[in-house]
Parts: sequence; structure tokens; C-alpha cells
Amino acid sequence: MIIKFARIDDRLIHGQVATVWAKKANAHRIIICSDEVAADNVRKMLLKQAAPPGMKVNICEVDKAVKVYKNPYYQNETVFFLFTNPADVLRMVRQDVPIHSINIGGMAFREGRKQITKAVSVGPEDVTAFTELNQFGVHLDLRVLDSDSPVDLMRKLKDVSFNETNKS
Repeated sequence: MIIKFARIDDRLIHGQVATVWAKKANAHRIIICSDEVAADNVRKMLLKQAAPPGMKVNICEVDKAVKVYKNPYYQNETVFFLFTNPADVLRMVRQDVPIHSINIGGMAFREGRKQITKAVSVGPEDVTAFTELNQFGVHLDLRVLDSDSPVDLMRKLKDVSFNETNKS
């Protein structure tokens, strides 16, 4: 399997992904790697309907995505991996899936998270996963739009603390 592009965007397939990032990826297939999404039949149906014309979409659990990646039958398949969070990316990298770069485009603000850009908020588990991905040598490309200037994610994460009272 040939990984053309990988992105974290908790909205998964939406306008920017379907029009800009899918074209940039130039892959035949989008694989959404998420245990949570794979277990939600309604969400799976909606995501498949939102796919760019002519592009196949598969939604599977992370461990199944690893097995599919390693299956020789798919060795010439070009893919665009989509994730909802960095922990799922890390699970794949730990299982020797060669994700060399991950574009971080959207992680919504929720309770217990801190906002680091307009579109990206992180919790302690995200900081841990990004730190480990960085140690694996994965390039962390923090950009919402392809035309945005890249932001140094690790520098942004150094300013985030979860031990203090909510000052941000």
C-alpha cells in the first residue's frame, strides 16, 4: 500500500477534505482509521456519501487498517489515511505502518482540552501522542488549509500545561 497523505481532522470528510486535501493526496482511496467511527453505522453511511466523486472510502478499526496496509494484495493501492486523533496514528506507527508525515487540520475544543490554534485543541493524551510521534520522526504538519503556513506543533505544545488551573 502506498500512503500518499495522512491527516487528523475530527470532522473527517467535509468540504476542505473532499475538495483540497483529497486532490493533494492524489490517492484512489480514503481509509478512515477509527474504532469509534467504524462502530457507528449511521456515521459510516454519511461519510461514504460525502466522499469526493470517484474516490473509494473505507472506514475501519485501527488494527484492521494495519492488517489491510500489510496485506500484499493492496501493495499497489494508493491511500489517503484520515484520523480523528493522534493516538490512532500512533497505534499504526507503533505497528510499523510507515506514516512519515501527518497533517493536523482539525481537533475540536471540548472540556479538558486547550486551544492551540483556531482549529486545533488538545488534551493531555493528544500531547503525549504527538510527542511520541515526534520521537518516531513523524513530521507534524499543523495546517488547516493547504495554503496556510506550517506551524511548529511541538513549539505550540511546549506552551500547553494541564497541571495549572485553566488560564487559557
